[in-house]
Amino acid sequence: MEKFRGVDYYGIETLLAEDERMIRDAVRDWVEAEFIPIVPEHHRAGTFPVTLIPKLGELGVFGATLKGYGCAGLSNVAYGLIMQELERGDSGLRSCASVQSGLVMYPIYAYGSDAQKDRWLPVLATGETVGCFGLTEPDHGSDPGAMKTRAVKKGDAWVLNGTKLWITNGSIADVAVVWAKTEDGEIRGFLVEKGTPGFSTLDIHGKFSMRASITSELAFQDCRIPLDNLLPNVKGLRGPLGCLSQARYGIAWGAVGALMACYDWALQYAQQRVQFGKPIGSFQLVQQKLVWMLNEITKAQLLVLQLGRLKDAGQVRPQQVSLAKMNNVQVALDGARMARDILGAAGIVDEHPIIRHMLNLETVNTYEGTHDIHILIVGRDVTGLDAFGAGGPEMALPIVQARGATPPSVSPGQRSSRPE
Repeated sequence: MEKFRGVDYYGIETLLAEDERMIRDAVRDWVEAEFIPIVPEHHRAGTFPVTLIPKLGELGVFGATLKGYGCAGLSNVAYGLIMQELERGDSGLRSCASVQSGLVMYPIYAYGSDAQKDRWLPVLATGETVGCFGLTEPDHGSDPGAMKTRAVKKGDAWVLNGTKLWITNGSIADVAVVWAKTEDGEIRGFLVEKGTPGFSTLDIHGKFSMRASITSELAFQDCRIPLDNLLPNVKGLRGPLGCLSQARYGIAWGAVGALMACYDWALQYAQQRVQFGKPIGSFQLVQQKLVWMLNEITKAQLLVLQLGRLKDAGQVRPQQVSLAKMNNVQVALDGARMARDILGAAGIVDEHPIIRHMLNLETVNTYEGTHDIHILIVGRDVTGLDAFGAGGPEMALPIVQARGATPPSVSPGQRSSRPE
């Protein structure tokens, strides 16, 4: 197959600033040269190319939108384009960068003390240090507010007990951002360093999806950390949910990259594969699949571009991020399945990247809020009615009353009094 040619049916390129195009092209070229040639072997082996992490740091990928601390200070659109190009390579590559940026560096930057920022952000930005994010538990995924992990203050230390599961970068992380309930029932964030007594990790094997990514369990057994390891500037679910909103934003862009990779490969295959004496791309049903993918790519591109502009203007709401994550991942998954179908039997072997993207997107559709959870987040936002019930997982998000809907005790246009 020819080198990736880009997918831009509506001239969206013209809506990007010059520096945004330059950053996208630099990451695109790096992924093409450094990552795509090696990802099949890592997918087969179930490993992640950790030697590439410092190179990602050199590209300015980590914490790209943050200002200071050695971070690039890019626009959110530029960051989104980075995520798009990384996931065009593989969801595992984008996940590594997304976790480092949105789930580790962001909470330290937004919720941490000056000392925590000075210590961790510069080395996380270069990739010298790797982080992970511990929220999900074996018994609590979509309902993080019911977490069992506890943090108890004892003398000059916090003592953590509990287990976190499905943690990207877990076993290679030098620092973990861990969310736990304190004695008063408040959810707080803590920084736990690798090697701390009572803190252990165990990698999860046997995955059919996200194979070129490290996924781990984090276990805390009477794990003592200094009092200063508490993130001081946030309490409650708004802390982890604020981080998830950052990660979901990157995922919405990344899914576009995965779908573009599948579409471009399937298009070239359909132009070259001959059956019944002519290219299969000349058949109506194959063209229907290709046009469907192109249509969804174009809509998804416009959606995340506007989302990024809103984010750069400080006007984005987390529910808008949910809509983008929900939509773009679903169409990427559906499109990957169509692309696999176009390749026929050839579509199930890793000589072609489509099956790898398709399997990865099954995970992306689930993590950082499942497809159904995002439907309920947006549904709650537009109706003013909470499908989660009391104590639901996203109750830290504000309601925006739908026009014409007047639920009990909520007047038209009134926002929820729940904290953002």
